[in-house]
Amino acid sequence: MITTLKLEYFKIRRKKIGMMILLLLTVEILWAFMSISRSIASNPEHAIWESVIFNISSMNGLFMPIISAIVVSRICDMEHKGGTWKMLVATNVSRGHLYVAKYLCANSLLLLGILAQTLLMIMFGLIKEFPGSPPIEFFTRFILGTLLTTLAVTALQQWISLVIKNQAFALCLGMLGGFIGMTAGLFPATARHIFIWSYYLDLSPITYLFSASSSTYMKQPVDFVIIGIAVIMTTLFYIAGRIHVSRQEI
Repeated sequence: MITTLKLEYFKIRRKKIGMMILLLLTVEILWAFMSISRSIASNPEHAIWESVIFNISSMNGLFMPIISAIVVSRICDMEHKGGTWKMLVATNVSRGHLYVAKYLCANSLLLLGILAQTLLMIMFGLIKEFPGSPPIEFFTRFILGTLLTTLAVTALQQWISLVIKNQAFALCLGMLGGFIGMTAGLFPATARHIFIWSYYLDLSPITYLFSASSSTYMKQPVDFVIIGIAVIMTTLFYIAGRIHVSRQEI
């Protein structure tokens, strides 16, 4: 298993996947930070840690599904284009082991992106002199919530990317997920929870309450039902994809 995982990292060494993640995350971070800076300029009370965490969480609903789709597609596309499935089977490499190796490889790269987001948010808050020290609880929940949602998204994306040779389908799914994630806050809760991409916002530690007189950032309580649904979706997508790929003709 370890050897198979190392092989996945070796195969993507020239794919420039890290550069693509960095580029897209840079666009997201700059967009979010400029938006927050304008908000602070007009409303100085928004110069708080909650504002940057909420804004990045909401923008992750747009960017992370697209980033996940690109990363997973690039990792899985090599087997289709290179026609390596038969060769791997001939060398006694289990398709199940290959499936989990690709899953771990993709999510390890995306985890680094999430950690980079967190570090940049802390740096931004310190530069803007937000009151108090960085809230460890909020940032921990941000990392775990974003990672859990990403695990479900990549499980679905990998299933599609390995089953369908034309990666346009997987990329279109990522763009559709980004649209749903971006507009998730407009959906009723019962409808929103059907779509895993909306969980970037649902699992955020901060929410934003709108009212006629004023609006404010508030701590969002931990919803174990939402966490449970996300875990179930992740498990179902992963198991279904692994079984489908293992039984697929090559």
